[in-house]
Amino acid sequence: MVSPREIIDRALASGRNKLLEHEAMQLLESYSAPIPGYGLARDAEEAVSIAEKIGYPVVLKIVSPQIIHKSDVGGVVVGLNTPEEVKKAFNQIIENTKKHMPNAQIEGILVQAMAPKDAIEVVIGGIRDPVFGPTIMFGLGGIFVELFKDVSFRVAPFTEQDAEDMIREVKAYKMLKGYRNMPPRDIKSLIYIIMKAQKILVENPEISEMDLNPVMSYPDKALIVDARFILKKTNKEHAH
Repeated sequence: MVSPREIIDRALASGRNKLLEHEAMQLLESYSAPIPGYGLARDAEEAVSIAEKIGYPVVLKIVSPQIIHKSDVGGVVVGLNTPEEVKKAFNQIIENTKKHMPNAQIEGILVQAMAPKDAIEVVIGGIRDPVFGPTIMFGLGGIFVELFKDVSFRVAPFTEQDAEDMIREVKAYKMLKGYRNMPPRDIKSLIYIIMKAQKILVENPEISEMDLNPVMSYPDKALIVDARFILKKTNKEHAH
């Protein structure tokens, strides 16, 4: 497994201030954070063999340093169930990308197991605040974060109890506790991810922003489906 150090150094060395999708997944994986099965495919055959290994259904996403909004360029296809569908989607994505952004450098295509339906989506974020240092945010996904700004924060270092308090503090916590016909969610697995997020931010001074969004919350687990890490060069004084 690749170390966080290698992943971050490689990105900075190639002049990037953002980890690519597969690098973000590698980073999470190196911290044993729960993510769906994935792989980076360079051609359609490789995409199929990754899909066969992780199991259908899968989603395909373009990986390119120049492309921020993948769906705008036709760079995402979800719900693929067969090798034929995967091949076709792979070629389609490459074609779409070349049409919309002919100069984009394509690293490959991320093949990812689709997270099961009926999740409640949450967001776990992190920033390196100039005053307080590493700070972690928790909120329910979608309109709760955007519209209602229904989020809670903790400054590292904090305990599992603090992480649990963060979850309970948001107004939308009612939904996680089980609401109408929705079963309660596995709060322990959300605490686990918040603690991992804290560790990642504390141990890697080059990460200035982190966005785990969405994190899919289920009655028996949670999965980080998408992750964004923004990097900043730091003074190399800190010893590794």
